[in-house]
Amino acid sequence: MSDGYGHENGHGAEDGTGFGRAEERTFAAVRRAAGQGFARTWWGRAWLKALEDSALDTQQVKRGRRQVRAGAVGAVSVRPGRITAVVRDPDGTPVRGDVLCPQLDDAAWDRLLTVVAEQAGHVAALLEGDMPPRLVEDAAAAGVELLPGIGDLEADCACGGWDHCPHTVALCYAVARLLDEDPFVLLLLRGRGERWLLAEVQRRTAAGRTPEAPAHEERVRADEAFAARDILPALPPPPVLPGAPGGPLSLDTATPPGDGVDPVALEALAADAAGRAYRMLAEALSPGRPGRPPEPVLTPGEDAVRMAAEAERPLPAAVRERLAAGTDRGPDGLAAAAETWRAGGGVDALWLLEQARTPTPEEADAAGRALAAAWPDGDHPVPRAAGAGQWAVPGGRLRPDRDGRRWWALRRTAGHWVPAGPAQDDPAAAAALLAEGDD
Repeated sequence: MSDGYGHENGHGAEDGTGFGRAEERTFAAVRRAAGQGFARTWWGRAWLKALEDSALDTQQVKRGRRQVRAGAVGAVSVRPGRITAVVRDPDGTPVRGDVLCPQLDDAAWDRLLTVVAEQAGHVAALLEGDMPPRLVEDAAAAGVELLPGIGDLEADCACGGWDHCPHTVALCYAVARLLDEDPFVLLLLRGRGERWLLAEVQRRTAAGRTPEAPAHEERVRADEAFAARDILPALPPPPVLPGAPGGPLSLDTATPPGDGVDPVALEALAADAAGRAYRMLAEALSPGRPGRPPEPVLTPGEDAVRMAAEAERPLPAAVRERLAAGTDRGPDGLAAAAETWRAGGGVDALWLLEQARTPTPEEADAAGRALAAAWPDGDHPVPRAAGAGQWAVPGGRLRPDRDGRRWWALRRTAGHWVPAGPAQDDPAAAAALLAEGDD
C-alpha cells in the first residue's frame, strides 16, 4: 500500500497466504517539523511517551528533538522488530541509528486477528489511517499490548551510546510522524505486514471463524447508535459555561492525608485541572470554532512550566519551589519560562531560553541584511550582532526562529531574554512589539 511517504521493499518467509510475513518498508526522509508538534494522533503520542519514559537522559532527548526538527533524519526503514535510519550530526557526520521493539509471538497474533475479525470496523479504520482506541482496548483485553510501553524501545546506535542517544531519539520522533499517517507501520514493527494481516483476516472471515455477536451487548458504540436512528431530539442541550473555573479545593478535613501526600500540591493540581477543563469547555461552546489541534506530549519539566504559566491564581510558594525543582531552572528560570510560554504560545517557544549557537559570519551577514531590508532606507534602527544568534535593537533584541523564517522580539526580564509577544513574519513587526512596550 503506497501512502506517499515511501514504498514497500521485500518480503520474508511465505506462510501459505501468498504473502510474506516479514515485509519491509522504506520511507523517504521525514520533512522538517517546524512550528508543529511531532505527533498529532493519540497513538503517535503514546509512541513518543514510550520513548521518553525509556530514555534516561533528558538532555539527549532534547538534542534528538532538535536534530529531527533540523531535518537530520534520512530515509527510514521499518521491518519486524527494528527501525533504521541514518541521522546526520550538526557537523554533517552520518550515523546509523537503530531502535528495536519486541515482536508479538504467533499466539499473540492469533488472538489479535480474532479481535480484528470480530469487528469489521477495526479493519476499515486501519485502512483509513486510524487506530480506534477500542481496537487497542479489545486487544489488551485479549492479552495483546499493541502499543509499546516503558522499556520496550531499545537503542542500538553506531555512535556507541548505551542509552537512547540523539540519533535514536530523532529516529523515534520521525517514526511518530509515520505512525500518524499509517498505523500499519506499528503492526509491521510488531511482526506482521499489512498485506499478510489483511489476507489472514479475509481468510478467517471466509472460513466462518468469526464468532457470532452476543445477543445482548453490554455497550453500544455511540457512532453506531447514532447511525441506526435519529436520536437528535433526545440529546440534552449544551451545558452553560460558568463564569469562571471552579474554586480551590479544600482539604481541611478531620482525616489527615496519607503519607507522602502534600495537600498544598494536591490543591494546586486540582485548580490546574479545573482551569484546563474550563478552557476546553469554552472552546467547545464557541460558535464556528476551528478544530482543536491535538495537545503535544510534554515532558515533566515542560508540564511544570505549563502549570506555572496557566495558573488562574498565584501559586503557593511551596508549589512554585517544587515546580522549579522539576524543571532544573530555579525560581527565576521558572518565572522566565512561564512568561515565555505565555508570550510565545506554549512549548515551542521554550527553546528561546536555551543557549543558542553563535551564527557563522555568513549567517550573521544574511540576518543583518534581512533586518535592514525590513525598514525603509533611513528609517530603521541599525541592528548589532549581540551573540547567541541575537541582534540588539532599541528596547531589546531580535532573534530568528530555528528556521530563520520568523522573528522573535526579546526583552530582558529577571536576567533572561523572554518574548515580548508571539513570533512575527518580519523583523520590523517584531521590533514594533518592543516599541509598544516602551510607550
